Amino acid sequence: PKPEYNMPDIITTRIEREDGTFEDVVVEIERTTRRKPFLGGFRHRMSGVEFHNASAQTMGRVRADDGITRFCRDTQTVSAKNRLQQTTLDTSTQMTTIGCYVSNMTDKLVVPGRYETADEYHAKRLEKVIILQSYFRRWQAKNIVVQLKEDLIRRREWERKEEIRKIKEKEERIRREFERRMNPRTKEDFDLLYHALEKWRQEELTTIDEGMTGAQRKAALCHLLDQETQLIAAIGRHKLQADSENKQRSIQSFLDKAAAPRRWKAFDGKYTEMDTAYTIRARELKDIYNSLNMKYLTQDERLDVLLTLKHTVKEHDCKLTQEIIQLIDREADLLMRGVRESNLEGLRKRISTLFLQYVKTPTFNAEAARLLKVPQDPSTLRKNIYFCPSCSSYLPSTEFQLSSNSSNVGRCRRCTKLDNDARTRQDYSHFRYMLKGLRKSEEAMGDGSRIAFLLQEADLRYLVVDIWSSQSALSCWEDLYDLVLVRWDKDEEWSPWNCILLTKDEAKAHAQIDDLEKAYGRVFCHKIKTKHTRARNYFSRLPGMAQIMHENAAQRKQESKSISNRPALTLKA
Repeated sequence: PKPEYNMPDIITTRIEREDGTFEDVVVEIERTTRRKPFLGGFRHRMSGVEFHNASAQTMGRVRADDGITRFCRDTQTVSAKNRLQQTTLDTSTQMTTIGCYVSNMTDKLVVPGRYETADEYHAKRLEKVIILQSYFRRWQAKNIVVQLKEDLIRRREWERKEEIRKIKEKEERIRREFERRMNPRTKEDFDLLYHALEKWRQEELTTIDEGMTGAQRKAALCHLLDQETQLIAAIGRHKLQADSENKQRSIQSFLDKAAAPRRWKAFDGKYTEMDTAYTIRARELKDIYNSLNMKYLTQDERLDVLLTLKHTVKEHDCKLTQEIIQLIDREADLLMRGVRESNLEGLRKRISTLFLQYVKTPTFNAEAARLLKVPQDPSTLRKNIYFCPSCSSYLPSTEFQLSSNSSNVGRCRRCTKLDNDARTRQDYSHFRYMLKGLRKSEEAMGDGSRIAFLLQEADLRYLVVDIWSSQSALSCWEDLYDLVLVRWDKDEEWSPWNCILLTKDEAKAHAQIDDLEKAYGRVFCHKIKTKHTRARNYFSRLPGMAQIMHENAAQRKQESKSISNRPALTLKA
């Protein structure tokens, strides 16, 4: 390793003089005990030589202490003083004298007025303030009156529009109901027709019983039976036509869903669509099926459609495809022979039906597997299967309609509807509409209300018809479309024993009431509580209702116990 270098105390340095001679100078080196700070320097840009700050090479100069404090906090503090000083002001007045003339043309003669006391000044000021206030209040009152007039005009305009809206809604509802009766399509429309038929039959039967006796009554009853039979046959014809239209609509909906691309929602709210090989295949089959059912095609166009269909089904060899190909060849041969289209309707219907069966088979159309109601796996058919004692059929659980008081499965939907059409002929569309609005309002409350979601249309019908007599508790309004079931006590959960039947306008006013007995009176409240007792006695027999009633009773008991224990805890504290 390199040995440590120690600088000597004395060194000899050769210095070049101005005349070119050299002289040796002895330099004594003073060693300092403090560490000099590095204050930087600079580097020569051309030669690259580095030069340090001179302070780093020499000892700093120490100033001798002369006893004067130069670094003090007082030198940085400002002290301000405020002093008042009155200066002298010389004034002078020019006056007429010998040798000086001052004009008095612009002079004014000032005569002192009556002296005004402080009380008089404040009284005059108060009088002026009252005048100003009266004018301001008059302006303010005019603005309030104008605003009230504008509010009255807007209120009357709103009431007029609301009246027009209600009339239009009623007319639209009547028109829609008339359209449903004239052109029924759904099950609810036919329930409405059967209900109207039963209502008409009851009215005619009442008229016959009141005004006829003996043989005349029997003849009128036979005539009434013939009329009822004709009306039922007419409803049946409408039903066959509606079933045909609904079948075509369901087939088209099935094809549209199978051919629809896969969609998912992105983070920005937009939907992204993607076509797969299965959706493209389903779209091709849909186009072929629609072309196959098109009417008024020429012979060449029909042959082109049949050829496309033949090439499509040839991809799979099975009994179904072979039968389709045979029917295609038969129709093509008949077309070439010039057979009329009216004679080919049955053959074309067979081809369309078999091709629809081809489209619904998951082996040929993979997208059909997620849309078929009947599962392809036979093992899943053994689950949730129940026996209908009316039609002696084994059906899935979705085909049975359970009410809130059901203890067993009972009859299926089809048998229940057939029994309703044949005997009772009840229409639950009004109560279905009312129940939907009730569930929507209870869901908006957000307090965990459950009882409204346990009721069915039949339960709501008993509550409205038998308990509340199908009319408003306040105005006796009987239009079911204008009536709603709301909470009697808005702080408690909705239930058959905590509700009241009112119109929509009355329900809005009822929701703003805090003290029910003060607003309605003791007699009316006693009447409502009597109806609540009847409803509780009926609905407490239902299994789901009984469980909720026990839970609510236990909760109230726990709350009352905690309230009774609260004063003892306070005294102990």
